[in-house]
Amino acid sequence: MAPVEPQLRERAASEACGSTWRQEIMDDTFVKFVSQKIRKTRWRPVPATSLQQPDVFATGSWDNEENKVSIWSAGGFGAVTPDEDYQGEIKLLCDIRHSGDVMDMQFLDKERIVTASSTGTVTIFHHHQNNQTLSVKQKWTQAHHHTGSQSIAAPCTGIVCSCPEIVSIGEDGRINVFRAESKDIVRTFDDADSSTMHAVTFLRTTEILTVNSIGQLKMWDLRQQGDDPTQIFSVTGDRIPLHCVDRHPSQQHIVATGGQDGMLCVWDVRQGRMPISLLTAHEAEMWEVHFHPSKPDHLFTCSEDGSLWHWDASAEVAEKPSFLGGRNTSHISRSTIASTNAWLSSDHTKNLEITNLLSSSTLSVNSLDVLGDYLVCGSDAEAIYVTKKHFV
Repeated sequence: MAPVEPQLRERAASEACGSTWRQEIMDDTFVKFVSQKIRKTRWRPVPATSLQQPDVFATGSWDNEENKVSIWSAGGFGAVTPDEDYQGEIKLLCDIRHSGDVMDMQFLDKERIVTASSTGTVTIFHHHQNNQTLSVKQKWTQAHHHTGSQSIAAPCTGIVCSCPEIVSIGEDGRINVFRAESKDIVRTFDDADSSTMHAVTFLRTTEILTVNSIGQLKMWDLRQQGDDPTQIFSVTGDRIPLHCVDRHPSQQHIVATGGQDGMLCVWDVRQGRMPISLLTAHEAEMWEVHFHPSKPDHLFTCSEDGSLWHWDASAEVAEKPSFLGGRNTSHISRSTIASTNAWLSSDHTKNLEITNLLSSSTLSVNSLDVLGDYLVCGSDAEAIYVTKKHFV
């Protein structure tokens, strides 16, 4: 059988789940080549009630002789209205050496960034905006390590922040809970998992979700004693590793995961222990999945196969809003209504529209983040992409 071209492969994948696929050439995509493989990209947060667009983001590198955490300016994105075109450029503001690969990264607040390292260390960096420098604020060395006669560092594979709390997971099967101002680890789940945990997110203030290398989604209550999860979910059959997890921003019971097989799984953690939807997606590992924080009928995934997908589950309306959250209140209200059951509907796949936002990438897209009208992603091609998109 002749090999299928990538674009046709993606089209076939979407048609298999009843959705609409399209390849899009982005007029508002800006690229910066940075001479480092990028493992993580994260927007600096903006106030939830503000109309300000994101304008600063952080990156973390991996698999380089010297890895770095870097802060970048998006060159005036924050001053651009949804109807205006962006004509600026991506500029490096400052960077700092990072010991080991950056395995994960989150902003704790507008000035502090937390990283997870392949050395097992969790570090808080402080971004001094007055003189554009980075410094180490706090460090928990070898927070993750293998037990035995000698303590050997284990990679810290994921972190999630809800200021002042930080939660980390690792290859050692531990879950650690930190507080930003405390030098001591607040709590450790020593035997949380017998397999490697790959990603973590908050479900609610005191509950977290993790995914692991044997295809399990687990729920944990940080208030409970003991090392056992409160619930375990899994896909029946092969124990295919899960690599990423995100929860719906306003309906926390809706959870999305992705893994080694490139499939997108949607779960309702209120009922059953299996996903409610299994959607054929990427041709290789799915590295990250993110709901849009204010327009959750839009979801984004990136993959080892070099693709960056936008999954649009919004209902058909007379006027499509701007890509990621136009500011017209009538658009917002209609989208909110549309998103109420978009991911739980039994036939939602029939209304899915899938767009590949990177038409020419061949190396792995490792990370993405979306905020307001803008999306940033980083790849093994040593490139950062920033996208502003409008519906056509």
